[in-house]
Amino acid sequence: MDLLEYQGKQLLAGHGVAVPRGGVADTVEAAVAVADGLGYPVVVKAQVQVGGRGKAGGIKLAATAADVRDVTRSMLHRPLKGHLVRRVWVEEASTIASEYYASVTFDRGAKLHLVLVSARGGIDIEEVAADDPDAVVRLHVDPLDGLDPAAARDVVERAGLDPAATVQVTDVLVALWAAYTGADAELIEVNPLAVVDGGRVLALDAKVTLDDSAAFRHPEWDEWRADEVLDERERRAREKGLNYIGLAGSVGIIGNGAGLVMSTLDVVNEVGGSAANFLDIGGGAGADVVAAALEVVNSDPNVRAIFVNIFGGITRGDLVAQGIVEALERVDLRSPIIVRLDGTNAEEGRAVLAGRASDRLVSEPTMVSAARRAVALAARSTP
Repeated sequence: MDLLEYQGKQLLAGHGVAVPRGGVADTVEAAVAVADGLGYPVVVKAQVQVGGRGKAGGIKLAATAADVRDVTRSMLHRPLKGHLVRRVWVEEASTIASEYYASVTFDRGAKLHLVLVSARGGIDIEEVAADDPDAVVRLHVDPLDGLDPAAARDVVERAGLDPAATVQVTDVLVALWAAYTGADAELIEVNPLAVVDGGRVLALDAKVTLDDSAAFRHPEWDEWRADEVLDERERRAREKGLNYIGLAGSVGIIGNGAGLVMSTLDVVNEVGGSAANFLDIGGGAGADVVAAALEVVNSDPNVRAIFVNIFGGITRGDLVAQGIVEALERVDLRSPIIVRLDGTNAEEGRAVLAGRASDRLVSEPTMVSAARRAVALAARSTP
């Protein structure tokens, strides 16, 4: 679950990270009331889960109540980089002396947690890493050891931050680690972590991704989840208990196992197509799950072909095929389905599909041939 900025700041503040004073508002007058309580000037920030808000007009300075009204009206209930703005965060304006970058995440390749610090904050860390890799200092952290103050201070000093800020930034890193582990987060990123007037160090932004697998330990997440903004495809998938991520392509993807689905996305891209989604039905999925997955993918108006890629281990090929047949009977599928079945009961599954074969239901023997067919059919039906 990705938190909105204000939610991330609430999480960080609860672990001792200093953040600007502010409040959330979902109406123009509520925004003015928050600003009046803070004192002017203030910064009004659109609350959407997307980067680059400043460049897109989603972060604006307001010096008066009239400014707050105008700025808030320009943001609320309007799209920002494809996301509808439902609320704004109004916070006290800060005079920035320096901008740093700090984050904690998980390095799957190293199988360790990873702390990143850079003296070049305020811009995308990817740009910094590309322009000057040495400007990003890395520290792998063993989960059994954790991040102690000495290790945190060493990272800060190696990053070349202002020595006057060393103690405060060290404390922030330790607090970020506490928030990251305590909240079962996958990512906590502060950019910028700023030195402001008076020498204080504040988290001026907060990007937080929580591990949904740990939700059972965190009933307090329910309040944040109620504010989570999902597109219609993702809402339908969640209602059906499916692991779905919407993308912008034209080939719908259904597979069993995250690794296979990721590989399918790559193959579709390699043969000249683009995926409309990531959808993992998991191991052992039966006919009902397959039919539900097809319904969700079919609901996306951008999908022009659906590629079902199944390698049967626990999942049985005949049950997958039966799910496809059931979906054809109960759902008005707009797009052709291309199926690649292999593994457990694959022959039985192919036999089921052969009985329903048509220009709307095609079976292919390999992942690559199925991807090529899906991309070709999607291109043919694109208006």
